[in-house]
This record gives sequence, structure tokens and C-alpha cells, in this order.
Amino acid sequence: MAIALFAVLCACAGPATPITEASAEAPTPIASGMPIMLYTHCGIEELRVDDTFFIAETPLDDGQGNPPPGWGNPYQAGTVTVSGSQAVFRDDNGHIVTFRARPGATGLLKTCS
Repeated sequence: MAIALFAVLCACAGPATPITEASAEAPTPIASGMPIMLYTHCGIEELRVDDTFFIAETPLDDGQGNPPPGWGNPYQAGTVTVSGSQAVFRDDNGHIVTFRARPGATGLLKTCS
């Protein structure tokens, strides 16, 4: 069974909905070490894996709404591992970003132009 992964990380537009804390209710583990092209164009802030939306524990950007130095733009190749309400992105450059699920979310918080 193929698992479709889609990542969008944005920092350009204002929030569409308020940020919510990850709850104790954890989604079922979805993926382990699955390849992903992480969208980094407006910074590293959000991630979508299947129908679950995640938010970075520590959003990353260069202060101008772009990915930090050393990150690809508009994408960074890597893998994502989902366990419960946590998703962890890793790449061959040593980048590691931890994301927390947004239970009940049906869309991204921000839209990057």
C-alpha cells in the first residue's frame, strides 16, 4: 500500500486558524522513514502526512520568511517518521525537525505565495 506524503511548510501569510496544542489523543502511526520532499519555500513550519496536519515544535526561517541557510528552496529531500502525534523529518545534511499533530485540523494554518 503506497502512502502519499505531501509536505507544505509555510511562513508567508497570516494564520487561517489559531494554532492548537497537540493533544494526548495520538493519531495511529502512519509512516516510518518514508521519503518526502519537504516544502521549505517560506520556512519550515508545517507538514502534512496523509490526512494529518503537523506544526513544527520550533519553526525555522532566515528571518525573511525563507528557509534557513543550508536548506533547499523550495524543497528539501529527506524522510519522515510518524509515531503517535509526532512526526520527525530528517535529511542527509543532518537536519532534524520535530512536528506535533494538530488534532482535528483540516487544512494548513498558512498559505505560502
